[in-house]
Amino acid sequence: MKLFARLAALLALAASFAAPAVAQEHASSAAAAEQEQQQVDFVMPHVMDSHHVEIPFKGEVELPHWAPVSIFGTPVDLSPTKHVVMLLIASFLVVLTMTLAAIGAKRQTRTQGHTSGFTGMIETMVLFVRNEVVMPNVGAHGEKFAPFVITLFFFILFANLLGLIPYGSTATGNINVTFTLAVITFLVIEGATIAATGWKYIFTIFYWPHDVPVYIKLPLTFIMTPIELMIRLFANMIAGHIVLLSMIGLIFTFGSLAVAVGPVAMGIGISLLEIFVAFLQAFIFALLASVFIGLGRMGAH
Repeated sequence: MKLFARLAALLALAASFAAPAVAQEHASSAAAAEQEQQQVDFVMPHVMDSHHVEIPFKGEVELPHWAPVSIFGTPVDLSPTKHVVMLLIASFLVVLTMTLAAIGAKRQTRTQGHTSGFTGMIETMVLFVRNEVVMPNVGAHGEKFAPFVITLFFFILFANLLGLIPYGSTATGNINVTFTLAVITFLVIEGATIAATGWKYIFTIFYWPHDVPVYIKLPLTFIMTPIELMIRLFANMIAGHIVLLSMIGLIFTFGSLAVAVGPVAMGIGISLLEIFVAFLQAFIFALLASVFIGLGRMGAH
């Protein structure tokens, strides 16, 4: 009995020393697993906004942080983010592209009587948006709305395409960006409608189908009105990037180059589709803006 008692005491003593080690090992394993999970999730950090940008050969560069500004008693952080940087780049590219195209068009028209090359391509796109999107939908005297719609088209196009280049990001995949674009377009639409129809414009603000019962009209009004301009662009751009990154992520998930052929092929296909969607969504936003402006202005006739 004494022998068994001594063995039990030794086992208890060993367990008392081993328990903290096991607990520490368990905690370390849990922390390592959590860190590994964070490292594996590279999809959402790429499509979401952040306070740093990725620079080639330098890695992540932290953007400046500013003190919050109080707006009606609510602190608002106006510090620049990755998507803000992308918006500034898109704006710069629009101004640069249009300026170079205008200078080139003036010079080529004087020397050879017509545009060509890069200038001809931009001129073709501008004329297409003006003649095939703005004028047929806005109606009479619609040329004064052409600069706004053309600017919308090229700005959204550049913002979409910036997400397809390495180290870039799609600002139009941010709901705040598409919301702001929708608000700006909304103000132009309603301003044009007030000028043409007076205060009867109120029925053009909301999606209000007249051929369905009122209990269906009401939910459709609150669902479809923001979808028309805001959610359509946001959802299409962020969904494409998530699918593309998920395809590439399969290589790292399986940890083998043997499965790389399929994801790479699908990734190339999705990338080509994303280029098409970038142009398509810019066209649709410009088209809807023109249609809504035209509907509001034609309400007076």
